[in-house]
Amino acid sequence: MVRLLLILGLLLPALAGMAEPLNYRLDPAGSELRFGYKIGGIPAEGTMPVKSAEMVIDLARLGNSRAVVVLDVNGTRAASQIATDALKSESVLDAAAHPEISFRSDSVTGSVAEGARISGRVTIRGVTRPLVLSARLYRPPDSDPGDRDRLTVLLTGSIQRSAFGASGYPDLVADRVDLRIRAALRLIGR
Repeated sequence: MVRLLLILGLLLPALAGMAEPLNYRLDPAGSELRFGYKIGGIPAEGTMPVKSAEMVIDLARLGNSRAVVVLDVNGTRAASQIATDALKSESVLDAAAHPEISFRSDSVTGSVAEGARISGRVTIRGVTRPLVLSARLYRPPDSDPGDRDRLTVLLTGSIQRSAFGASGYPDLVADRVDLRIRAALRLIGR
């Protein structure tokens, strides 16, 4: 893994020199959200499918990039079936009334080599709040240095679930939820 990241770190700046804004769509097979939380003080993890992602990526001028990511709340899986049912319940994500979580970027700063910060708005349970995500961009290790057909974006950050009204089970489940979104992307038209 370290070797892969080193190779990617050396090759992505070369890609940036050839950049122009390119449109990408989600490849669902390699995409998901992993979320971490504490239940009874013990770390736990769950997953949520990425339903769609549309991204415009300008490797030379990241500020021209933008993203819209939609998550499938009904596909959520937590550490156990009881935890999954509780997570989808009306007092937490209320999956019946709010089957999607969405993120829309407002600005992108940083660099391909050093990583980027994506500021935007996330909507959970119909409540929209600002969210800043850290982003890293990867290219498959078996691809040519100039190949931009397939990319993977790794987005990380955290939310306070109570800020969105997802406040069920406060004595058992911590308020902070850590996010790790992997979006596998394919260049549109290829």
